[in-house]
Amino acid sequence: MASKLPAVLSATEEEIQLLLAAQCHIGTKNCDKQMEPYVWKRRPDGIHILNIGKTWEKLVFAARIIAAVENPNDVCVISARPYGHRAVLKYAANTGAQAIAGRFTPGSFTNYITRSFKEPRLIVVTDPRVDHQAIREASYFVDVAIPTNNKTRHSIGLIWWLLAREVLRLRGTIPRTSDGWSVMVDMFFYRDPEEVEKQQKEEAEAKAAALAGTEEPAQAAEWDVGGGPQAGGINPGLVADGGECRVPFFSFTVLGTRNMSFLLAHTLPQAHSTGPQTPPPGGASTDWAAEPTAANSGWDAAATGGGGWE
Repeated sequence: MASKLPAVLSATEEEIQLLLAAQCHIGTKNCDKQMEPYVWKRRPDGIHILNIGKTWEKLVFAARIIAAVENPNDVCVISARPYGHRAVLKYAANTGAQAIAGRFTPGSFTNYITRSFKEPRLIVVTDPRVDHQAIREASYFVDVAIPTNNKTRHSIGLIWWLLAREVLRLRGTIPRTSDGWSVMVDMFFYRDPEEVEKQQKEEAEAKAAALAGTEEPAQAAEWDVGGGPQAGGINPGLVADGGECRVPFFSFTVLGTRNMSFLLAHTLPQAHSTGPQTPPPGGASTDWAAEPTAANSGWDAAATGGGGWE
């Protein structure tokens, strides 16, 4: 059957392939009396196949009606079905229409007291069965029906994308060429929130891996305590073969010689008695645990007034 549309409005081979790929021609097993003119045939399993040519003719007819409205904001697009939420929002963003995605609040077209009150001149719904409340408040009947599959995400997104593109072409906003509109049809498809979250997580992990690959490996910030001595023991590396105790230098803040000798005596028990020791020059004692004498300590002298502090 030849198309009744002018050659400039006729569907191209690419557009027909898009409609078939999105399964816009797949119907249901039940066929209403008013849908019989749009049915092409019936498959052996009982599924009705819609006529793609009729779908395109009705789509162009609806686009011409929408383009005839002077104020784009007077057009209201509605979708209570989740698969059409993103499609109506993208359609409204590209054409300037009002969008109602989600549950339709009763009284939005009739009760002016409600906050969501609107007075549109034209409404476009995704599913007349689900969006029946909006149709009842508007006109109680449907003027133009686009026969297509309104049950799958790809078919709903494609029809809204084709409708938006045709409206913009009729308004003269975009040229009638294959690359005249840069918006991809994928933007009108429904996306599962879990899939979106998973994709964002994968992108974040890939970005972090890329940054980690470009940066130099950081130096180890933790002390290597695996080879240290056990609690209460002595590190053998601190004691030489000759019996001399090699204590690493630390900065201590102590109150007197007695406290330091007590600290070292308990930290390194019997470290000074592991072997014969050579006394240092001057005859000074190397016994750190020994009691301090008046000769090498000025603390006792301070008590008698001979320490030179006064």
